[in-house]
Amino acid sequence: MKKIEEILNGVSCMAIAGHVRPDGDCIGSCLGLYQYLRDNRPEIQADVYLEDPRPEFSYLPGFSEVKTSCEEKAYDLVVLLDVSSEERIGVAAPLLAKAGKTICIDHHVTNTEYCEINHVEPDASSACEVLFGLLEEEKISEPCAEALYTGIVTDSGVFQYSSTSPHTMRVAAALMEKGVPFTRIIEDAFFKKTYVQNQIMGRTLTESIMLLDKQCIVGIVRKKVMDFYGLTSGDMDGIVIQLKNTEGVHVAIFLYELEPQVFKVSLRSDELVDVSKIAAVFGGGGHIRAAGCTMSGSPYDVINNLTLYIEKQLLAEEEEETTEEEA
Repeated sequence: MKKIEEILNGVSCMAIAGHVRPDGDCIGSCLGLYQYLRDNRPEIQADVYLEDPRPEFSYLPGFSEVKTSCEEKAYDLVVLLDVSSEERIGVAAPLLAKAGKTICIDHHVTNTEYCEINHVEPDASSACEVLFGLLEEEKISEPCAEALYTGIVTDSGVFQYSSTSPHTMRVAAALMEKGVPFTRIIEDAFFKKTYVQNQIMGRTLTESIMLLDKQCIVGIVRKKVMDFYGLTSGDMDGIVIQLKNTEGVHVAIFLYELEPQVFKVSLRSDELVDVSKIAAVFGGGGHIRAAGCTMSGSPYDVINNLTLYIEKQLLAEEEEETTEEEA
């Protein structure tokens, strides 16, 4: 697929949807495409489905029009953005069976190609970067650009993650030229935290533990702690990144409890460990340096299972370095 316009001919109604627990890239790509359609194809009736989009992204145009529950409706086209597998679709999952056509636009290396058309660019920083390449640049309005820039900023860690490329920066520059308030977006979408979010981050860092000769750091938030502070999954954002920023750490593990003995796992790494492979073992996925999954068991069981695979990769890396030195 070269451009999104290729598949819009003959479409009168379509749905746009993202993954469970939508992040900035998911919300930005969905609302970016929605705004693009409103600007350029107003004859197409489009609906956006997202599971409880987080309020910190409420500044984005179209946010108030997002549907959080699924309607029994047959759409000509369903577009999934930033969704690596069918299991992660969320509230819009029932729409696929009735859709005239399904398309996935994604950047996850673990994408399972579950749609009729799958446009996946695993080297891209974000789904928003991929989507930008599928839109007619001259037709991108400032509101559309604002949504796309939000997704790129959040998924690239404000251009600091290894997925950031020269192409990422060129796309960001093109969006800035549309007039997006980039300083405000970076502040609101990435850096700004509520007091309680800062509290839980501080507590998690204080209670974290170091493993594997201090090459791995682990942080845990139990359900009772989340309930005490009145936290949601969105309040956990940024904790795993701060854990990974610890000097000498190659891998960060962050767990928070969804329900008793069920944990959402976030993994971050440097060039020594491919966490997407580890997440895939436990039914998850993501990127080489940032991945996640959901695991059941006690925190100790979850950590032990994860560190087993992390240690294997670290040891393999050490053996490779030793072999190179001997050669």
